[in-house]
Amino acid sequence: MSNTPTSTVDTARLPVLLSQLRLPTVALLWPALTETADRESWPAAKTLAALMEHEVAERARRRTARHLLEARLPAGKTLDLFDFAAVSSISKARITALAEGDSWLDQGTNILLFGPPGVGKSHLAAALGHAMVAARYRVLFTRTTDLVQQLQAARQELKLATAIEKLDKYHLLVLDDLSYVRKSQAETSVIFELISARYERRSLLITANQPFGAWDSIFPDPAMTVAAIDRLVHHSIILEMNAESYRRKSAEIKLRRKLTGSAVKATLAETSPTAEVS
Repeated sequence: MSNTPTSTVDTARLPVLLSQLRLPTVALLWPALTETADRESWPAAKTLAALMEHEVAERARRRTARHLLEARLPAGKTLDLFDFAAVSSISKARITALAEGDSWLDQGTNILLFGPPGVGKSHLAAALGHAMVAARYRVLFTRTTDLVQQLQAARQELKLATAIEKLDKYHLLVLDDLSYVRKSQAETSVIFELISARYERRSLLITANQPFGAWDSIFPDPAMTVAAIDRLVHHSIILEMNAESYRRKSAEIKLRRKLTGSAVKATLAETSPTAEVS
């Protein structure tokens, strides 16, 4: 087999060749980068390595963008915007360690977030989801009630096993507001089957505003409740967020500002009746 002589290489075909090889970033950057390489007398290997580095980096960026889109994470719910000072029971160092490390995810460890409504459980869950997507894991954030409806529909079509298998592609499944699921809904045992299918293999991150003792309202019978809790807790990190509701505090602050503004306007009106108060 003879090698193609360098003198016969047609560089004009490079765009076509790079398209066939599916190297769009190299196709975009090679003219400018090779010009720099010629001007600065780079070795051929350095030029090739630089082009490949750009291609790999761009592929990683596109992959992360796709995974972020499919994750359905609430926008803006990141660790940078989480008010740790308002939730003293949560250690910022511990949450940062979870966000920066992935051993818990590789081991199929679950994270269980408990606390009353409005303390930031969903925000914290979404923030960890964002961190895992950035670390190149696949994540899905969903309200538990929505997922229950989807799995119930799959069961009615005799496709429950297939539906759960499709969810297996996600390294982390975030089930928000588990406590709002009620066993009065048809066949809430689908949640138990999901928990069982992911047990010791894939991670769940669950937020709930009720402790384990109240979970008998979710599953069809006490035995299933115990079995579900046992599987979740066996390999888990439990975080309790005991704090005053963010939403309630925010509403109170807005109300105080409104009342203060009204009082100021009233005072101005009283002291200067002819003045216009906007």
